[in-house]
Amino acid sequence: MYKYSELKPTLFTEENQELFLGIRDPVQQMLSVSGAVRMGQAMALPKGAGAADTWTLLACVDRLVEMGELREIPTNGAGQDRVFVSGK
Repeated sequence: MYKYSELKPTLFTEENQELFLGIRDPVQQMLSVSGAVRMGQAMALPKGAGAADTWTLLACVDRLVEMGELREIPTNGAGQDRVFVSGK
């Protein structure tokens, strides 16, 4: 089961920091164009990235929320349909 608090420390490895930045930058680009992004879009692997497990991708997005870069809009949909807007 996914638990952000358990995965958070793994985000600070060099490999996962590159993954995090590779997710953050396209998410910020999508927000500048459309104003919102769904979890499924946010979790898209960056070009040139190797494989990453779903939990780590989720943790990267949840880290953006924790940092205040994203704000989740409450919905009743599935997890991959969670909607985020800029937290700034």
